[in-house]
Amino acid sequence: MAIPGNFLSATTESIDPSTSGWVAKTNCSISLGTGGRNGDGALKLTSLAAGEMQARTVASYPVIANMDYEYEAFADASGATMPERIGIRWLTSTNTEISISWSVTTSSASATWHRIGVAAVPPTNATQAQVVLSVMTPAASGVIGYFENIYLGLPIRTTGNMLAFSTETMERGLGDWLNESNCTIAVQTPMVSWAVDNYLAGGQVLAMTVTANGNAWCRTTDWPPATAGQEYLAYAYINPPTSGSTCWIEIRFQNAAGTQLSATRSNLAAPGTGWYREFVSAVAPATTASVDVAIGITSGTAAQIVRTDGVVITPVPVLHTGNVIPYADFSFEQGVAGWTTVSGVGVVSRSTPWGTFFFGGAYAGTVTSATATASVIRSAKFPLASGAAGSTFRLETLSNASAGGWTWTRGVRWYSATNTDLGLTASSSGAVPTPNWWQNVDSFTAPANATQAAVEYTLTATAVNSVLRLDQISLWPSLPEIDAAGDDDTASATLTLRELSLGDYITIWRQLADGTRTLVRGSAGLIQGQLITGAELVIEDYEAPLGTPFFYYVETRDSTGALIEQRTSVSVSLDASDPDYCWLKDPSLPSRNLRLLVSKGPSWQRSVEQSAYRIRGRRNPVILTDVRAGYEGTLEIYTQSDDERDALNALLDTGSVLLWQAAPGLGVTDTYVMVGQTAEARGDAPADDPWRTWTLPLTQTDMPITVGVSGSAGRTWQDILAENSTWQSVLDKYATWGDVLLNRPKGG
Repeated sequence: MAIPGNFLSATTESIDPSTSGWVAKTNCSISLGTGGRNGDGALKLTSLAAGEMQARTVASYPVIANMDYEYEAFADASGATMPERIGIRWLTSTNTEISISWSVTTSSASATWHRIGVAAVPPTNATQAQVVLSVMTPAASGVIGYFENIYLGLPIRTTGNMLAFSTETMERGLGDWLNESNCTIAVQTPMVSWAVDNYLAGGQVLAMTVTANGNAWCRTTDWPPATAGQEYLAYAYINPPTSGSTCWIEIRFQNAAGTQLSATRSNLAAPGTGWYREFVSAVAPATTASVDVAIGITSGTAAQIVRTDGVVITPVPVLHTGNVIPYADFSFEQGVAGWTTVSGVGVVSRSTPWGTFFFGGAYAGTVTSATATASVIRSAKFPLASGAAGSTFRLETLSNASAGGWTWTRGVRWYSATNTDLGLTASSSGAVPTPNWWQNVDSFTAPANATQAAVEYTLTATAVNSVLRLDQISLWPSLPEIDAAGDDDTASATLTLRELSLGDYITIWRQLADGTRTLVRGSAGLIQGQLITGAELVIEDYEAPLGTPFFYYVETRDSTGALIEQRTSVSVSLDASDPDYCWLKDPSLPSRNLRLLVSKGPSWQRSVEQSAYRIRGRRNPVILTDVRAGYEGTLEIYTQSDDERDALNALLDTGSVLLWQAAPGLGVTDTYVMVGQTAEARGDAPADDPWRTWTLPLTQTDMPITVGVSGSAGRTWQDILAENSTWQSVLDKYATWGDVLLNRPKGG
């Protein structure tokens, strides 16, 4: 599969179907190997003599130098006898080598596919780059190394990560980390077989070595801004020295003076010595100004090594809009948080070890009953939003009866502002469903004066030593499962879907009154069989028709294709407004859509490919013809200001397929068009008149299918802050604000 954003061609990346993107650089021959994961092909390097062997890309790729901006290269490697490394070779405009930024060499040889990676800032005068692959110093000829799944491009980083790329991954070294207590830190490249499409992990990692017996930890020196009262989540891959080691991740908050205000820890219950992603969360306390992460070990032994990679800080993801339960309480990732046993013998704990039972993350809440009796477990109290009294709330529980059997009731206990118990509202009693994980959803109404709520379960074990797992427990104000609303100012509609089931697949249509259905566009193209990765989905539909009622029809299916659910929205209609105006829209960049005054509509033509063959002695020719083509014509429009003229130029600059929409009743249907050579005329007005008359040659095209909507959903100002040291760096790096939004630097 193609790696998103790769400068390399598909053939150069995957070595399928040939090695045409590569050439031997030093002491090797290259050939097409087999057994790759990104396609069967692999780049096979065979040494010609003793000494390091290298291969490089045939092509060079443009880069920007003299900036605080980095490029990343990675590959998957396999070599049974010698370790490997990867480098970025920097070249001048005359293809003269300046230097090579090398990764750390792998710790040893490994025939299993493993990731190697490096990131670096181009040196002065660099205008181009190549990828260099190296197998280190074979002792003789005939030594073989394999490479595939190769990337060169902008850093691939976790969307929404508040930490810089150089903090998230160690591909640039240890500039953003500090050995704070009883340890040394270094960069290593262990041989780890990550998934072929996991582009966020692997390559260089941080290795923390314990100096003397005792506790040890390191921490980030990258302290992104944080807001008091906001709940944050931190996570990282941790590689413990032994399965019995107590390794941990900690999220810490500081005030403006740099004084630490709080630290919240999550201990890894490692089942072995592999790589395990551990999560920790906390709410930023009052006066918080920044946040950071620490990785450590409790009661370590001198010379033990703890490794980490893929370090992330982000606001806690939203399970459901308005969910009042904090991450620590609904996920059990760092323990049982505020859950307690109110009565009975049931014991509440976190599942162990890592990865044994979970629905989200790597752990689940575990209730164990030694006897076949009833127990009541209850969460901490959670504050409700103002005006919650009398509102309906939804309680969602993911359950898994992993041993014995259970009956239960699910409920909410309500409290006033003075902690007065206002009573319990609960579901009827029933058996906990088996086997595997089940989603259980209930609705309850908050009584008068309710300002706090606690989730409460009455659990009755039907056998001794019964075990129940709980995960992703949510309590939120009940809202419609499907909402649709129009926005006349942007000629768009917003569709909101709630309480979706993660792991199912969704298809969304826009339907007209006559039954005509059209697939709706999302960030990856038309939404047809798209995997559901969040419980809530918001779609901004900029291709909805003007002045014509429509509604949305939604289907979800499971992995087998079986229909799970159907939803239908209310009817929506967008005001067509003044018929003298039209809309020109870019389906991929809706921020550039424009409403423009029409000077003259098109006089349509439809061409056809025909050939006439005259047969001797026959009056009429034989005609061979293709189908008649779509519409072609010229649209004339006005721009009425300099800003509008600039906006139209920006819309046309991409050369993308556009959607032309006019008011209904004018005999023009919504049409996807390509715009040919444009003309901009001043007319007979005075020189300082900003009005212009534009001539836009239109050719009708099909609706683009794979084009996704690009916008701010996947890129935030925090990303830009993490990537650039100053605003001048941003101005130097990007030509337009649209390029900032889409992360398209000059020459990238």
